[in-house]
Amino acid sequence: MKRASWLGATLLLSACATLPPHPGAAPAPLPDSRLGLSGPAFTPAPEAWWRGLGDAQLDRLMSAALQDNPRLAEANARWQAAQAQAAAARATQLPAAQFKGSEERLKVPQGFGPYLLGGQSVWFGSLGAALSWDPDLWGEHADESAAARRLAGAAAMDRAEARLLLGGAVMQAYLQLDRAYALEDIAADTEAQRARVVEITRRRVIAGLDTRVELREAEGELPQAHLALLQAQAEEALARHELAALVGRGGDFYASIQRPRLNIQALQGLPDELPINLLARRPDVIAARERIAAADAQRRAARAAFYPSVNLSALAGFASVSLSNLVSAESFGYGAGPALSLPIFDGGRLRAQYRGAQAGLVEAVSSYDDIVLGAVHQAADQISLIDSLAAQQQQQIQWLDAAQEAYRLDEERYRAGLSTYLSVLNAETDVFNARRTAVELHHQRASARVTLLIALGGSFSTPGAAASGRGTAAAVPRAGSAGSAGSAVAAQITALHNTFNTGN
Repeated sequence: MKRASWLGATLLLSACATLPPHPGAAPAPLPDSRLGLSGPAFTPAPEAWWRGLGDAQLDRLMSAALQDNPRLAEANARWQAAQAQAAAARATQLPAAQFKGSEERLKVPQGFGPYLLGGQSVWFGSLGAALSWDPDLWGEHADESAAARRLAGAAAMDRAEARLLLGGAVMQAYLQLDRAYALEDIAADTEAQRARVVEITRRRVIAGLDTRVELREAEGELPQAHLALLQAQAEEALARHELAALVGRGGDFYASIQRPRLNIQALQGLPDELPINLLARRPDVIAARERIAAADAQRRAARAAFYPSVNLSALAGFASVSLSNLVSAESFGYGAGPALSLPIFDGGRLRAQYRGAQAGLVEAVSSYDDIVLGAVHQAADQISLIDSLAAQQQQQIQWLDAAQEAYRLDEERYRAGLSTYLSVLNAETDVFNARRTAVELHHQRASARVTLLIALGGSFSTPGAAASGRGTAAAVPRAGSAGSAGSAVAAQITALHNTFNTGN
């Protein structure tokens, strides 16, 4: 009796030595006050937002990219693997049943005696079912299952993020293709105009009105115009290659990509501030929060591993040393009972696992904070850039108007014999530079709008996201007049495109 009491006390003291450390307070994500979060809610862009641009070719490219892109397939495979792991973790909470059968040839040791067939060689067979269940008294398996489920949710958000970024990449490449075509038009117009200038100057030299110096100057402008055309054509080819790669196709696909027919005005709608539900809608932010929850569950599971576990088991079946009566009433037996397991000496393994789980939680929170700050930064940058580009477009319109008027006056003076054609050429060059700048600003602003759309979560939305406690973002007011001015600027781009040619 004393011996049993001493053994029980020893086990109790050993068990006390393995009690888990106090969990302490979990690290908290950045508070809203440090992010300056406020502002109105923002309505998400509609699903397949690019269809509003009215370009059937873009619709086909986007559909193909979202179906065949290898990067998207990779993200989808990771999501499926995470789902499988979550299902496996969930299965540990359920009873397990097995049906077993075996037949072995045994040499029974002499020490067993004749009553146990000692010294004989026999066939020992067994056939039956076994049932086991861990009631999970401390929630270890439940937390492991919750962690796996959260990680599967994060993988689903990663897949949504991959779709969002892929759609943005296709749109940006398509805008580059549209820009390249517009620059080609300007370069081709410039080259044609410079060729006419060379011919006119040559005639004036023959007539004695100009010298060969003016002719050589005019001829020198022609290769420069052709160089701009070659550069635009190279940009067009690169944009085609990028689009083909994004839709999972190779060189055979290049020739099928035609000139875009975009209604870029459809990208005009913008919030006046960073929206309050920005962070709640971004899939990368949601994924980061899922990983925080998974890390917290893993920490709880690591702490629960310090406590004793109980396993309930039962079995029923047949066992016999003869094949002839294996399945018979005499060979049938059954049993049931609990099994207790208590960690005592593990070389510090459990404490190391717990420290690792705590570090994992800190890492997940830090990663979330970094993503949140990056989201606010990215969106604020794009809103400021869009406003700046709108103001630049206003100045560019004034530049183009002044350049066109200067060209008109120089041409009149040239016809009246009051100036040389070099002055006309310089004025013409200024007009074409202004046209090129108009195209650049127009497409830069469209590109910034697409980037902002991605920063605001694109067409991605999740039920209840706007009601999330962290579904807010910094309020950064836009310039009061730049938004309306930008609409006016964008509306004039098409008219400006052929202004100079119309005047000639």
